[in-house]
Formats: sequence, structure tokens, C-alpha cells
Amino acid sequence: MFTEILAPYDGSKNADRALGKAAKLADLTGANVTVLTVFRHHSMLEASLSMVRVQEPGSIDNAMREHATQIANHGKAMLAEAGVKNVRAFVRSGRPARMIVEFAEKHGTDLIVLGSRGLGSGDGYLLGSVSHKVTGLSKCPVLVV
Repeated sequence: MFTEILAPYDGSKNADRALGKAAKLADLTGANVTVLTVFRHHSMLEASLSMVRVQEPGSIDNAMREHATQIANHGKAMLAEAGVKNVRAFVRSGRPARMIVEFAEKHGTDLIVLGSRGLGSGDGYLLGSVSHKVTGLSKCPVLVV
């Protein structure tokens, strides 16, 4: 059935629920589960529009990557506690929906399990949520929790 499950994870309550479903599916099928946390690259254009000037431009991306790594590791630990034997965690930078789909294609994912709403901005209501975009772009099945 499923051998590779991708669980995009942002630390939100819906993402926690999605991890629970991924764990149950992995238990039923023996699938590997990969946790993926995606953060958006900090744009210097956005920074230039801000009232706050950053002294070290690279430090914002480093801080965001470090925070994303903590979130990914937390998701990995949750799955391990749920009894999932084969769990990996990755952090990537980019547009979340596109990065999730690209990662899934590159890593032979059979199923993507993600929360219906994450920690994204209110833009999702106008432009479409990450889960909605993933369902439209993905070539593999997507379970939205």
C-alpha cells in the first residue's frame, strides 16, 4: 500500500493531528515517515521595507533555519513516541507548497499527510492555503487532516 509517507510539519495543532494520522498509517502499512519543515527565505527586500534594520542579514535565515530544525525534530520525536520505527526529518527553505511537492517527487513519496491549516499568515484565506495548493500540485495522494 504505502511505503513512504511525507508529513509536512509546522508545529501547529492541525499538524500534530496529521502526525497522529501518519503514525497510524505507518503502523498499519509499515511505511517510513519523513517529517518536512519548510521555512520561507527572508527577503532583503522585505527587510528594506521594515523600520528595523538588520545588522547581519544572514542571521535571520540562520535563526529561521534553527527554529525550523527544532520544529522538525519535535515532529520526529512525536512520531517515534507513537511507535513509528523509521522516521527521518528534513528542513528546507522555500515556498511551502511547492517545496513539499518537489520533496515528495524527489523522494518517492506514496502519500502526503498534512494539516488543513497551519501557522501561515492570513494570506491563505485569499491566496489559498498550503494544503489546498499541495492537493492541486501533488502527483501522489494527499490526506488533509
